[in-house]
Amino acid sequence: MIAMFVAKLLINDQALDASDASTFECIDPATGDVATVAPAASLADAACAANAAAAAFPMWSDIGPGERRALLNKAADILTARTADFVEAMVGETGATALWARINCSLAADMLREAGAMTTQVAGEIIPSGEAGSLAMAVRQPAGVCLGIAPWNAPIILGVRSIAMPLACGNTVILKASELCPKTHCLIGDVMREAGFPAGVVNVVTNAPKDAAAIVEALIAHPAVRRINFTGSTRVGRLIAEASARHLKRCLLELGGKAPFIVLADADIDEAVRAAAFGAFMNQGQICMSTERIIVMEEIADEFVGKFGAKAATLVAGNPRDGNTPLGTMITAEAARRVRALVEDATQKGALIVCGGQARGTLIDATIIDHVTPAMRIYREESFGPLAAIIRVDSVDEAVTVANDNEYGLSSAVFSRDISQALGVARHIETGICHINEATVADEPQMPFGGVKSSGYGRFGGRAAIDEFTELRWITIASGRRDYPI
Repeated sequence: MIAMFVAKLLINDQALDASDASTFECIDPATGDVATVAPAASLADAACAANAAAAAFPMWSDIGPGERRALLNKAADILTARTADFVEAMVGETGATALWARINCSLAADMLREAGAMTTQVAGEIIPSGEAGSLAMAVRQPAGVCLGIAPWNAPIILGVRSIAMPLACGNTVILKASELCPKTHCLIGDVMREAGFPAGVVNVVTNAPKDAAAIVEALIAHPAVRRINFTGSTRVGRLIAEASARHLKRCLLELGGKAPFIVLADADIDEAVRAAAFGAFMNQGQICMSTERIIVMEEIADEFVGKFGAKAATLVAGNPRDGNTPLGTMITAEAARRVRALVEDATQKGALIVCGGQARGTLIDATIIDHVTPAMRIYREESFGPLAAIIRVDSVDEAVTVANDNEYGLSSAVFSRDISQALGVARHIETGICHINEATVADEPQMPFGGVKSSGYGRFGGRAAIDEFTELRWITIASGRRDYPI
């Protein structure tokens, strides 16, 4: 019998139940058992978290970069030391494999360390003034309370990412946990608390699914909240953007994807197959950067599909707690049904299943469908599952056109031995990220990570994130007498 987790809110450095003692259950997608019982925060609890962050902001914003860096580095060490706790929680709540959970821990720790290194990079500049005797400065200052709303699919990476750079820039934070992995996200709060962040600097709120919209609206509307960052679906991202706009608050959105993976005629096919398999099927394809559309030149398509199908046939799904399959479960049975519906639609319209295609509850083996056309739903819709669509093209120009024939624009990849040609293709693909001869799934803490079109706007990571989480102010110091017109 697997032990059930119990989560707690983190408000003002206190581990708390909901004020009215309400709870909700998170279900293990592999077994159907209760994985976690978590507090169902009320609007009053959300307000308390925002008030605690607001009260802590003046002190935290005045703390020097060295102290902020030390705390972030300590948190990274603690997170690494508690990898086993995170793996157990993430596997139980999301059906991910232990491998994916460990990758989450490793990258999240790196994100904390990179944020620590950036504390001394929150810099301004001296700007020459046209006024004699005036010293003009552009100064970056912390924005205030930052609300991070993180998803379930890479919960440790994306939960940490939602708060690490805001903290480095001198902001206080609220992490709004996903309803599908409350314990995993609450463990991030535990780590920050253990690292010694002052009371109120880091707060974590969990809520029942039925209360999500109201809790998010209340947090966005709170006067102290000055920045919002959200990672999740485009549908919800639009709602976050609308709510933020109503309150004239800046938000950073990293939303859905439909990553194109272009294989040109001169590509190293074996290497392309390896990258495509990782990009399409890691974490059951439940990654915003997952390879969804493989656009391959007709002259090499048969060879590529043959090798890709042989690789994918080895990628079977199973209960991740057993630890003997490369894929785990889909997050819910409904998610599996959605993938299955896309396969059925495509095959009814002429596509061919190369491998996979069947659902066993929340389990779906790696699936490839060939000869996909624009008439099929899978051509445009994000599957967010272990499903790769093969689209055959006759020219490089057609490959670029197909790659851009989609509302999303997060990640992409181009495979070619001709780097000059590949760079030309990369420049014309409408995505925020493009990798040449690498998988579409990649992340490094110091890189400007984000998308275009319906994949969102703004950038996480490195110097780009400093702009997202600070205010740029113009400050002048005058010397001597000034003449004014009145």
